[in-house]
Amino acid sequence: MTDAAALPGQPRGGVISGPATARAHCVLAPNPSAMTLDGTNTWIVAEPDSDLAVVIDPGPLDEDHLRTVVGTAERAGRRIAMTLLTHGHPDHADGAARFAELTRSPVRALDPGLRLGGEGLAAGDVITTGGLELRVVPTPGHTADSLSFHLPADRAVLTGDTILGRGTTVVAHPDGRLGDYLDSLRRLRSLTVDDGVATVLPGHGPVLNDAQGVVEFYLAHRAHRLAQVETAVEAGHRTPAEVVASVYADVDRSLWPAAELSVRAQLEYLGEHGLIEE
Repeated sequence: MTDAAALPGQPRGGVISGPATARAHCVLAPNPSAMTLDGTNTWIVAEPDSDLAVVIDPGPLDEDHLRTVVGTAERAGRRIAMTLLTHGHPDHADGAARFAELTRSPVRALDPGLRLGGEGLAAGDVITTGGLELRVVPTPGHTADSLSFHLPADRAVLTGDTILGRGTTVVAHPDGRLGDYLDSLRRLRSLTVDDGVATVLPGHGPVLNDAQGVVEFYLAHRAHRLAQVETAVEAGHRTPAEVVASVYADVDRSLWPAAELSVRAQLEYLGEHGLIEE
């Protein structure tokens, strides 16, 4: 068995649901799969002495899960005042409308189509609820509307699918773009270097205790994959499916459709930068 401390980001062992930092509590949605890992992490975030909470990513439209999130907040003596979305993928956002009904609270997102009874979200916005401070960090790439949330008081960042607690994420072409994703990783690296962020609270998988380490791993992984794709194209593999079969030969075939999305994004990036012929 590999020591978690030796893995990228130093993932925490044990149960994923429960308190993660002084201000963040995870409620794991019951939707495990190859793409969602253990399931979607729904985050309840609040100041320790506050009776108001913010929920990030209510998850899929699963009534039991949504009510569990509400109940978890209420048992801590808190009312959910607002819901934030990291992005619009169904495993993160499909439950948002029903959750808004249950909590009578607004939903804020970058995508106007996902907002309910509240303002949007934009780079540099600061959410202050019950004394809590969350800073909106634009992290497009996985999707065009992907956001992360910096929680300065806990030296943590909630990353949605931009960084996962285990493995690496998909650049969901054509909505997601690799150039944007690389810029987003560099933006997150700046948070670790300049703002002291040490902990990643991901949208799937365990909490990561070494934020800078996992960002550096992600950047190195993307550079390695790009080099592999470029080599595959030079060897005559032209279609995305051919490149996947060459580059991802050691990956479970059930993940190949997702890998093809990333390969399409990589081919687009290489073509835009003149590294392969389009």
